[in-house]
Amino acid sequence: MTKGHFLETDRLFLREMTPEDFVSLSRVLRDREIMQHYPYVFDEERVRNWIDRNIARYRTFGFGLWAVCLKDSGEMIGDCGLTMQNIHGVIRPEIGYHIRRDMQRKGFAKEAATAVRDWTFGNLPFGEIYSYMKYTNEPSAKTARSWGCSFLERYEDEEDGFTDVYMISREHWEEIKD
Repeated sequence: MTKGHFLETDRLFLREMTPEDFVSLSRVLRDREIMQHYPYVFDEERVRNWIDRNIARYRTFGFGLWAVCLKDSGEMIGDCGLTMQNIHGVIRPEIGYHIRRDMQRKGFAKEAATAVRDWTFGNLPFGEIYSYMKYTNEPSAKTARSWGCSFLERYEDEEDGFTDVYMISREHWEEIKD
């Protein structure tokens, strides 16, 4: 693994975000089409806070959402990583991802999330990993299924209306990894 890269895949490397990632991350989080399933589209302050929160997560937990970068150019095309999220009233480990619109439908979210899944089960004691999204976010649900998750539940959420939860267990991961 190259110095400074947290995880590597065939086409990507994931690394910690820095304040210098603001412009690249803005292209993702400030895009109305990408963020249509969120309660809001990010403004400059929210993008800066997103980066700052992840930097704090690296210090506190040793993980967070990482910058997803193309291996051949180093260009940041989104984020993907592990965070602790309140999912239906329980704090759970969750893999999230956001990929820039022109880079979607090329398998990058699956590739990054699979690497994060493998790292999580290989390095942390969690028995399950979750992914959750607004019930209308079929692309995100499809991605969750692509890295091994199965639908777990749908619950009513004050912010999103209804939220779908997907999960993969360590046991299932053991069966499918490689």
